Amino acid sequence: MLKDITLGQYFPDDTPIHRLDPRTKLILTVVYIAALFMVGSVGGYVLTALWLAAAAHVSHIKPKALFKGLRPLIFLMVFTAIINLFFTSGEDYLLHWRFIKITYTGLKNAVVMVVRVMLLVSGTFMLTYTTSPLSITDGLERLLSPLKKLHVPVYELSLMMSIALRFIPTLIEETDRIMSAQKARGADLETGSLVERAKALLPLLIPLFVSAFRRADELALAMECRCYNGGEGRTRMKQLRMERRDAVALLLGAALVAGVLVLGRLGL
Repeated sequence: MLKDITLGQYFPDDTPIHRLDPRTKLILTVVYIAALFMVGSVGGYVLTALWLAAAAHVSHIKPKALFKGLRPLIFLMVFTAIINLFFTSGEDYLLHWRFIKITYTGLKNAVVMVVRVMLLVSGTFMLTYTTSPLSITDGLERLLSPLKKLHVPVYELSLMMSIALRFIPTLIEETDRIMSAQKARGADLETGSLVERAKALLPLLIPLFVSAFRRADELALAMECRCYNGGEGRTRMKQLRMERRDAVALLLGAALVAGVLVLGRLGL
């Protein structure tokens, strides 16, 4: 299960989406999320799914990679579906047996929420799949640069997010290694009740926290030894420049929002 978590992974390639300015991809991610929450019809979800599929195809991201990233969220999606299915009030009953009540509205909400979560997570993963952590840091810093006038530590916040994304695959790999070591010593992490399995994870959490703090200390020491100083006066090897393909991508994002709104108005 841990190996299915793909958040933070970057798949280098030379596709049109990989070559987009990171600021463009950050803006498109926000536009995509906003469009997803504006959807009010089946056609809107179909349009957003096609938009996401086209982006994955152009960036050479296989559907298997997107579905693999959804596996760790199966429990969350099932829980969300159950809550909406059994606890949504209404008069249009599909099933009414004793205390079990399933309405058409509840079924519709359950399907909509599961589809929305799947599209939301897959679209967010596309950002990290096609953009390196360093590029995300530079793009986020440039987008938030007006906040520097309000004395907001924009660069520090961007760097923290970049390091967090970079360390997610590393910590997942470390967790898998510790679990394998614990199993080799006779630890049982997969059987028993939920409480017993939670207690069995305690010997796993302590070495994981120790390893995470050690890696953070080593990273801080390495940055200090190299006289690293971000923010003011920092130069960049690659300068960010908006090009024609960025304008085309932003227009496609605007077209997605417009299409979702039109389909919602038409009820399609």
